[in-house]
Amino acid sequence: MSDYPLVGFYFRLTFPLSLGVVDTSFKEVSGMTMEMGTEEIAEGGENRFKHRVPTGAKYQNLVLKRGITSLVSPLSLWCETTLGGGLSSTLITQTVLLSLLNENGLPIKNWSFINAWPVKWEFSPLNSMNNEILIETLELSYDYSIVI
Repeated sequence: MSDYPLVGFYFRLTFPLSLGVVDTSFKEVSGMTMEMGTEEIAEGGENRFKHRVPTGAKYQNLVLKRGITSLVSPLSLWCETTLGGGLSSTLITQTVLLSLLNENGLPIKNWSFINAWPVKWEFSPLNSMNNEILIETLELSYDYSIVI
């Protein structure tokens, strides 16, 4: 194991959906942000001072981007069921595993996003003047993350 900074272009996302483990190819993963929320409390009797106190960790949504294929994937079905079904059915959450891989395809760092569920599913615009791959963007909310 070296102490060189890791590169971020070789990674794998795994979704343990009900049809078995779904391993998908994404071109980009972002939103892996955690920050401590704060609240300001004014000091009684002294209006010049405000104290900042922690309120708990906050997480941004995980944003995943990939090229669209003609195949119907279990991941697409999960998004369609969750977002298209309204709240008439039970929300199905998943643990999403993001693995940074070494040159041999073995994980060297893992992030686990607990109780993730789709909150946004977007497709890039169709434009007859451009010769570009159609991109699917999936945004997931999750309860918390663990770095393994």
